[in-house]
Amino acid sequence: MKIGIPKEIKNNENRVGMTPAGVLELSKLGHEIFVQSTAGDSSGFDDEDYYVAGAKILPTIDRVYAQSDMIIKVKEPIQQEYELIKEDQVVFTYFHFASNQQLTEAMMERKAVCIAYETVEESDGTLPLLTPMSEVAGRMAIQQGAKYLEKPVKGKGLLLGGVPGVPPGKVLILGAGTVGIQAAKMAAGLGAQVTILDVNMNKLRYVNDIMPSHVVTEFSNEYNIRKHLRTSDLVVGGVLITGAKSPKLITRDMLKQMQPGAVIVDVAVDQGGCAETTRPTTHEDPAYIIDDVVHYCVANMPGAVPHTSTIALTNVTLPYVLKLAENGWQKACEEDIALARGINIVSGKIVYEPILEAFDWNNAFA
Repeated sequence: MKIGIPKEIKNNENRVGMTPAGVLELSKLGHEIFVQSTAGDSSGFDDEDYYVAGAKILPTIDRVYAQSDMIIKVKEPIQQEYELIKEDQVVFTYFHFASNQQLTEAMMERKAVCIAYETVEESDGTLPLLTPMSEVAGRMAIQQGAKYLEKPVKGKGLLLGGVPGVPPGKVLILGAGTVGIQAAKMAAGLGAQVTILDVNMNKLRYVNDIMPSHVVTEFSNEYNIRKHLRTSDLVVGGVLITGAKSPKLITRDMLKQMQPGAVIVDVAVDQGGCAETTRPTTHEDPAYIIDDVVHYCVANMPGAVPHTSTIALTNVTLPYVLKLAENGWQKACEEDIALARGINIVSGKIVYEPILEAFDWNNAFA
């Protein structure tokens, strides 16, 4: 198979779709890999690394798309890429269609085979291709949240971990999934007071078992969310409904109950965010303020640590890429039900129900 790895062109997206190590595994099996020149530079991998691993280096993004049967990316294609995608071309990346109608309609029009990392789902409900980036984003949420609590960036001027004689900050985490657990781990390590809310009691029991005593669990409902927002210094949104839009757990009126200079880090922004006031931002301009509450809503947080993120991503995507390359997407998905759940759009038709629900489209599209 001819496989293309273009340079990511989304604002401040520094990751790349595959490491040289992944390219080597594919080239050993006889596949042709086309890597756009400088695609891996920001992740710490130069053209020579890819060339030695067996890739052909192409100078432009249009040539990578034109010569490839399958495209391996990190983030969803942006508008400049839409016209480059060919009919029946497999595009394997994070799409998050449910929060982006323009992208959805463009991929339907291009009649590509869109397989989304975030909806590849094992029978036990785990999301193997989302997990490592959720781990990165969860840990980064505390790093960034702690930074934006500082006064020079309009936070309340609080050191999250406190110091002897001064109490630590209070962290509220919405969702006890991968993001929430990793955020709790980082916040607890700093010494913050942490509360995690979730509607899944099994997850709350797990958190209660593995976390230190200053990480407290409570059932998630509007009453408890409002109660904790009044006193929380940092709020992390880590809510996920696979492939669907995130529920709006923090409404606009709740912001007025929060303390001036408090920070919301909405990791759920890729799926629309779990606060009504969430809008996607970039690493170039990451934060904004509404009702004196600082919002950090960068839609590609792991892009700030691309070396770590690219390696972590390739570790989990490569086995699926190998199956797609060796067998073709149809056979590969017939043999692997988790990969089959990743198919979102085929031949102009949406085949993943939560996308239809997100836009209130009827089944005429399916």
